[in-house]
Amino acid sequence: MDTLITTIFKMRKVFLLFLLGISAAQAQNKVSDSIVVLDTVQNLKFNYKQLIIPGVLIGYGLIGLESDWLKGFNTNIRDEVKEDIDNKITIDDFSQYAPAASVYALNAMGIKGKNNLKDRSIILATSYLMMSATVFALKDITHVQRPDGTSYNSFPSGHTANAFAGAEFLYQEYKDQSIWYGISGYIVATGTGLFRVYNNRHWLTDVAAGAGIGILSTKAAYWLFPYTKNIFPSKNKKTTSMIMPFYNGQQFGGAMVMQF
Repeated sequence: MDTLITTIFKMRKVFLLFLLGISAAQAQNKVSDSIVVLDTVQNLKFNYKQLIIPGVLIGYGLIGLESDWLKGFNTNIRDEVKEDIDNKITIDDFSQYAPAASVYALNAMGIKGKNNLKDRSIILATSYLMMSATVFALKDITHVQRPDGTSYNSFPSGHTANAFAGAEFLYQEYKDQSIWYGISGYIVATGTGLFRVYNNRHWLTDVAAGAGIGILSTKAAYWLFPYTKNIFPSKNKKTTSMIMPFYNGQQFGGAMVMQF
């Protein structure tokens, strides 16, 4: 435990970077978004200002592919963390799914979100498909070696993209109930990204880009929902089910949600 506390203290710059990003994201969503919320997600409208935060994160990651200064910064963080790693903490393998799963858990407890099961599942599936395709393509194109030297698929972080896609999903579904739902999701997603660095699996630029891709994928899924919802026409049936595929950079998988 002392080792972990020491490492987190050394990574204070990383914490500040992400906390500032989260604060800015929340402020930007609150002040600048042109989302007009009436009764349903069909009222969500695109505004280029919503691209600022994910754009900055993705841009930071992309610049880091060529910038010697950022590469050096990545290495310095890796070296500081590496000194104190005795055992890997694999909580990030599970925490990446927590924000998205929380939406379904809250709804099961009777705390209703913006959309019903079918609609939110379509949105989440759309987000995961776009996020997974982007992560997979960039990993194959950039061919960046992981900090631990095990493979050449480091950029961007799939775990982080998955976590931040879920965090934005949680925020969008429950921000009208309480902004703290969204903030808690972003805290978990940030922790997931930090543990990817702590476990020596990703560079900071990988994590930043993954965060931006995850946020942007979910925002885009909401913008596209008026069109994607037509793929699954409504029917008067007692059972509603959705299959949600995902890819986190290492694993393909899927989840099925069914409501009776």
